[in-house]
Amino acid sequence: MIHPRRRLVIVVRADPVICGHSGEARNLAEVALTRGFADVRLLTWPIPTLQAAGLPLKPLDRLLPYSSGITVERPEAVGDYRVPDGRHQAGLTGRLVELLAEPVPTTCLSMYLVPHTSVVVDAVAAARAAGFAPDVHTIAKAVGSDVTNVIRSCLREGRFGAATVLFTTFLANDEVVAVSEYTREEIVASAEQVDAQCGTSFAEQCRRRVTVSYPPIDSSAFLNLDPAHVDAALAQRGLERDGYILFLSRVTPAKGIYDLVSAFGQMRCRSRVKLVVAGTGTALEHVQAMAKEDDRVVFLTDVDDHEKSLLMRGCAAYALPTKPEPDFVETFGIALAEKMLAGGGPIITTMTGGTMEAVGDTAVIVEPGDIAGLAAAVDRVVLDMPAAERQDLEHRARARAMSFDRAAVFDGLFPQEAPAVGVH
Repeated sequence: MIHPRRRLVIVVRADPVICGHSGEARNLAEVALTRGFADVRLLTWPIPTLQAAGLPLKPLDRLLPYSSGITVERPEAVGDYRVPDGRHQAGLTGRLVELLAEPVPTTCLSMYLVPHTSVVVDAVAAARAAGFAPDVHTIAKAVGSDVTNVIRSCLREGRFGAATVLFTTFLANDEVVAVSEYTREEIVASAEQVDAQCGTSFAEQCRRRVTVSYPPIDSSAFLNLDPAHVDAALAQRGLERDGYILFLSRVTPAKGIYDLVSAFGQMRCRSRVKLVVAGTGTALEHVQAMAKEDDRVVFLTDVDDHEKSLLMRGCAAYALPTKPEPDFVETFGIALAEKMLAGGGPIITTMTGGTMEAVGDTAVIVEPGDIAGLAAAVDRVVLDMPAAERQDLEHRARARAMSFDRAAVFDGLFPQEAPAVGVH
């Protein structure tokens, strides 16, 4: 049985960051309250630090509140300007040591290996060295950016020392988890490259130890949406049901936004539907400039979590033509699974990374980077797809996405019978 005072600490880039994995942390925290964890904490970054980093952020005045029992902590930096880097990481690590010093059985989950897993491993080591004897179980979850950004950049630049640090830190945890089977395979493949260069044995350890835990989604936020609420939300944006193609994601090249805007210019259906680009990101200003002469393209940069599901439900089609880029490959596609739950028009996406683990056979698939093929696929969905086929895709997509419900994912990641044991 879970100890009645058991604590869960998740170290993550939490809200207001626009990222599916900040939603993962929220969903796991909410379920934890129903599974015997009396104290649930998210350790994350001060909002000014997130703003200064240039990360895409949600509107601060419309963030969803967390349930009572969940505490979001944003430790301040340690040191002054003479410490050029690592000041905020020191704040996170120090706060976690304070929590581990308390006699409470604790599970620590880190999401994003850099730097959050280092925070957990360093804090556990410090707490033990200080004689606090923490009762702690650690889980490190590797998400998309860990592989596509951090590990691959190390390998691409020949920085095997940095890759070695990353793998040793990852494997120092009691449990090591990947966000998808694709991510797991990429971790093993990257470890093999490091082993070949350095004579290490990371690949064998990763192959043996890394398990898969898909992103947890609050299905209740997307199911049984009131049609009147959908129509009212669309009306406020000057939209109508089935009157737009929706792109709702980070506005970056890897999400295929350039391909989608270019394809929209070629679509026969553009006289019937608008293209709604909902989100922010590094490519936003450039894409806005590309589409400035096209009054059929609408940009929404202030969509909150509540409105997101309504926009998904009301669209004629949802397009996420994600493509592999040097700095990012879609390792699952949380927005795809959310759209599958919300219903509405069919999904058009690509077989990039782990997207097929999300959509299975419930989406229309195009080749990454195929602009003409993308235009033709959207035209078929909007203009030619029979209502019965659209409904079949919607029903099968929702049924598949229910396997990603946050309660089911939580119970797989935190089985109640698992004892609290020490870090390796």
